[in-house]
Amino acid sequence: MSDRVKGFPAFGKGVRHARSWWGKAWLKALEDTSLDQAPLRQGRKYAHAGLVGTITVSPGRIAATVYDTEDTYRTSVHLAPLTDAEWDRFLGQVAAKSGHLAALLDREMPRELADAAADAGVPLLPGIGDLDPECTCPGWELPCRHAAALCHQASWLLDADPWVLLLLRGRDQEEVVAGARPTAGVLATAAYARPVADLPDDPPPADLGPLPEFEPAPGLDVDVLRLLVADAAAKAREVLATGQWPAPDDRRDHIRMAAAHPALRDRFDVDPRAVRAWQQGGVGALDVLEHSWTPGKPDTARARAAWAGGELPEPTVWRNRWTVHDRQLRYGRDGRWYPYRATDGDWWPTGAPHRDPATALTDTD
Repeated sequence: MSDRVKGFPAFGKGVRHARSWWGKAWLKALEDTSLDQAPLRQGRKYAHAGLVGTITVSPGRIAATVYDTEDTYRTSVHLAPLTDAEWDRFLGQVAAKSGHLAALLDREMPRELADAAADAGVPLLPGIGDLDPECTCPGWELPCRHAAALCHQASWLLDADPWVLLLLRGRDQEEVVAGARPTAGVLATAAYARPVADLPDDPPPADLGPLPEFEPAPGLDVDVLRLLVADAAAKAREVLATGQWPAPDDRRDHIRMAAAHPALRDRFDVDPRAVRAWQQGGVGALDVLEHSWTPGKPDTARARAAWAGGELPEPTVWRNRWTVHDRQLRYGRDGRWYPYRATDGDWWPTGAPHRDPATALTDTD
């Protein structure tokens, strides 16, 4: 039977700092969780002064007595153990590469292993809010200075022995080594019977960052090239965010780029009304500009009810276009009203779409 409770002797006086990347990650989780930096600074001083007693580590909990000028307090910090399913996925990552287990046995935590575990949905290292402190002191801070002192000394323990982190997550070295050893194999029927682990959420798209610099060259318009690169980056970002690859449409691309980059407008033969529509509502606004449509009975009933509810003047209605003198609202397929105004013989979009026709009509003023 493995021993899931371990005690570590108290550290003496001395200034120490977390050296390993996983020890620093532990402290970052503490700092990111805290709303007040003062207890963290006091706790660091307490840790360096050797005011933390024997540390006990068990699944989900690290505890110690912390000495203060007036009293001693029982302090603990809790970290949720991994579930059995998470342990199975983590051990699979350990077993996937022989060097992972060798590194752990050599008291090293491979960053590649932690990244692979995170990709498999296993939160090995703590994040914001994962460290839950408790203390018998009357302080109200989370963490208090005593819990902060314990966390600082815990980072020193982690430096020397990453197995401490795995024990906090629920299993000791003996169990991990046994679970990570490759087996003779698994029957295909058993493998297919295992539940499929949920994939983690995709990370948010990274910031685009600064555009590259281009050297002038004969026949190369550097400013236009920079705008095209920016447009391609924004388009790729949208594909990553939505998972949808837009259908090729050179004309629509020209309108979109002209709307986003005024310097490109003279280079594309596009209707300025289309550019303005795109700026005010994207693809939906462009569709409303260029195509009329006849709403079905439910849409028509909703539109008339909304119009009457706004106490608006009686319109002339043709298909999805509701006209009052030189002002017009176009009812979109998305249920929103797009404002227009007659200028120089053409209808020009004048504002963003709204669900309320009364609000939309004010944008035609």
